[in-house]
Amino acid sequence: MNIHWTVVCKNIEQPGYMDRYLSFWNDRPEVRNIWVSVYTPQHSEKSPERLTTENRSELAAYFNGIGGKYSKLTMHPGLMRAFLEPPKNPADCLFSTLSVNYTADLRTRVEPCVFGGTPSCTECGCSMSMGMHWLGGVRVMGPLRASHLIRGSLAVGRGVNRVSCEGKGLRWAQEQQATPGLIQIGQ
Repeated sequence: MNIHWTVVCKNIEQPGYMDRYLSFWNDRPEVRNIWVSVYTPQHSEKSPERLTTENRSELAAYFNGIGGKYSKLTMHPGLMRAFLEPPKNPADCLFSTLSVNYTADLRTRVEPCVFGGTPSCTECGCSMSMGMHWLGGVRVMGPLRASHLIRGSLAVGRGVNRVSCEGKGLRWAQEQQATPGLIQIGQ
C-alpha cells in the first residue's frame, strides 16, 4: 500500500513528530511508498491546520535535509522548490488545467481544482499540483520548458475539438469551464 500524508501545522510544530511518522510507516513491510501533501486552505480560512510562512520554510528545510533517510519517501527536491513558490492562481496551475474533478455523485464538477471553492493557491500543498508545477518549469531545450509543451498541446486539442467535435469534449473544453452531466463513453 501507499501512504499519503497531509502535513498540517501541528505536525511541524510538535518536536520530532515528522521523524516518528516517517520512521513508523517506512519500517512497515506492506508500505511501498510514502507520499506527502501539505494542507491547502481556502481564502480567509482560519484553522489550526493552516501553515504559517515560517512553517512552510521549516517544512522545506526538513525535507531538503533528510536526504535518503526514509527509503519509501517519494520526495523529489523539485517538489519543495515548487512548494515554496506555488502557482499564484488556478490558471497558472498545470494540474488544475489538466484535471477534471467530480464530487461523490459523479455528476457535479468541482471547480477550480480538486479543492473547490476559493483555494489559497499561494499556500497550495497538493503533491500533484506541486509535482506538475515543478515539471512545468523543467527546461526541455534552450528556453523551452515542459509547461510550454503542455499548454501548447492543450491549445491544439481545443482547436481540433472545435473543428471535429463542435466543442463538446470535456477534456479539451475551455479551461475552467463547467460542463453539466457526465461524459458517456460508447462501447
